[in-house]
Amino acid sequence: MENVSRKPFQGVTNIIRFNWHFYVFAFALVALLLFIKQFLPEQLIVTTLVLTFLILTSITFSLAASYYIYDCSNLYTLDWLDDLNISVNSKLVNINAGFDETSVLLSQKFPTSSLTVFDFYDPNKHTEISIERARKAYPAFPETKTISTNAIPLKENSIDIIFLVLAAHEIRIPEERTLFFKQLHASLTNDGKIIVVEHQRDLSNFIAYNFGFFHFHSKKTWRHSFKTAELILAEEFKITPFIATFILKKNGSPS
Repeated sequence: MENVSRKPFQGVTNIIRFNWHFYVFAFALVALLLFIKQFLPEQLIVTTLVLTFLILTSITFSLAASYYIYDCSNLYTLDWLDDLNISVNSKLVNINAGFDETSVLLSQKFPTSSLTVFDFYDPNKHTEISIERARKAYPAFPETKTISTNAIPLKENSIDIIFLVLAAHEIRIPEERTLFFKQLHASLTNDGKIIVVEHQRDLSNFIAYNFGFFHFHSKKTWRHSFKTAELILAEEFKITPFIATFILKKNGSPS
């Protein structure tokens, strides 16, 4: 397979490209506020200017944070995997929720490993227009298999490493999420790992994405999902202040 690298500004450009309706609405609102300001009484002008400032500041900060996360950090260089002792001949599974930016990168990092790619995107559940736009813009990784979260076609004790990079948060129903992870648990070899990479519903992501952080799950929610699926949280670390990584096992000691 041809060696593929990410382009400069690819991450932040994709965010604008796939969510352009949000930015059109925001700038239209700013234009409206600045237009009506001239007709308002003096005591309301300051309020209008403050609202305008807050909108523009929020957009600027979210894009700056996104540029740092997706274009400047080592999230997509996959350097953070180097300390996890993944065998070069592992059986790997990468699971996405409709938009896959990592399978090509994983295939390049582990060229002698077996990589299976699953996509659990369901248009009836995942109705975000941004995902639809992303799927049209980026073709699926070759031989990607479409699956359901409640029927993952993996044999027991067969997989060494399962990757879930910015995907598992799309499973919104707790019971569905627990069943999903239970199936992954069963498919792991005794020394296997599940690597979950996610934003969290925390202060850092609130500062970066304002109320958009409600789309993410809290650390408490993740820990509960792992525990109910009888998975052990062996390690937890931050790739950036905005991105958490959970290393899950079926054997060993919890962190």
